[in-house]
Amino acid sequence: MLVVPEALIAGLVSPADAFAAVEATFAAMARDEAYNFPVVREALGEGRQYGFKSGLDRAGGLLGVKAGGYFPGNAGRNIPNHQSTVMLFDPDSGRPVAMVGGNLLTALRTAAASALSIDRLARPEARVLGMVGAGHQAAYQLRAAALVRRWDRVIGWNLHPEMLPKLGAVAAELGLPFEAVGLERMVEADAIITITSSPAASLMAAHVAPGTHLACMGTDTKGKQEVEAALLARATVFADELAQSVSIGEAQHAVAAGILESAAIIPFGHVLIGTHLGRVRADEITLFDGTGVGLQDLAVAAVAVVRARERGLGAEVQV
Repeated sequence: MLVVPEALIAGLVSPADAFAAVEATFAAMARDEAYNFPVVREALGEGRQYGFKSGLDRAGGLLGVKAGGYFPGNAGRNIPNHQSTVMLFDPDSGRPVAMVGGNLLTALRTAAASALSIDRLARPEARVLGMVGAGHQAAYQLRAAALVRRWDRVIGWNLHPEMLPKLGAVAAELGLPFEAVGLERMVEADAIITITSSPAASLMAAHVAPGTHLACMGTDTKGKQEVEAALLARATVFADELAQSVSIGEAQHAVAAGILESAAIIPFGHVLIGTHLGRVRADEITLFDGTGVGLQDLAVAAVAVVRARERGLGAEVQV
């Protein structure tokens, strides 16, 4: 088994690699060549979350699991709040193939999924990007979004506004003007990324203009919520994985309230393989419910393993 530690990942997997791996995973899911196993997700108290995401990709020859979660006390330990590790197994024999540090990989695949949704669902003339959330993941989201569209400016909101200058610095690196705004000014955005860990909705339906695309990336646990349920009732909703969307994703609240039918949610992979048109009107609100799927973790981890073997990196261990 090859062990690829977290410290090597940045040199092995690029944002472009993550984009390609996530796109291939969505397509395999849409063709029923890959599927995710039920998510195990538990609250440990004091804001800590821990869980397992796993699946089988027959097309990619991948079987495995990502274990990890969110530990807010880590900020005081000078380590990332998000901690995860990916285990890959031989799908034929079940033998372990690799153990891969999953922190950066999770950030890269989450940002890639969001950017893919913007690329395929936002209006071609979209020029203003809205960011709701300014934590660690927000920087990856902004950089990935800049790879798929030419933005004129970025507007941002965060519950703790003192965090926004860091996001503004990322925008400056990308050559984009940045402005901290109130949520009511999100109506100026053509596309909005929400990336918070909120237990209650912050972005309301009144904050979103017709024709906007939303990538809702923060809700991945029962009870979490980033946007008002009424917004999903106004939107055409796409999901990375239907079962997760209605159980732990942003759609859980609208479905529970009876204002969104689960059958109306469209698997995003069908847009990628051409069996769904995606956006059909300029004034249509499109919403991508990105819960984060285990298959994406396996796909980006597999890239890291291939690169590490090519370069003689990592450590082989007997198990």
